[in-house]
Amino acid sequence: MLHIIWYIIVGFVVGLVARAVMPGAQSMGLIMTTVLGIVGGVVGGFIGRLFSKPEPGSAFHPAGFIMSVIGAIIVLFLWTRFVPAG
Repeated sequence: MLHIIWYIIVGFVVGLVARAVMPGAQSMGLIMTTVLGIVGGVVGGFIGRLFSKPEPGSAFHPAGFIMSVIGAIIVLFLWTRFVPAG
């Protein structure tokens, strides 16, 4: 249960950082920012595992937060390009 709460908190922070880095205005609320961060974490984790595998038994990937932000930026870029504003 604590892992789910931790994912939500880290997802919110990652979403905020991605929205701050990405230029332009995004009309997203608290929940969409959190979902952006969580999905960005999944995308970033997938990209990170493509290039390097974490050590067996490690709890997290060393570049986890950075790759999560990069993944969230990618998701936010695709969101602003393909979903109509409004």
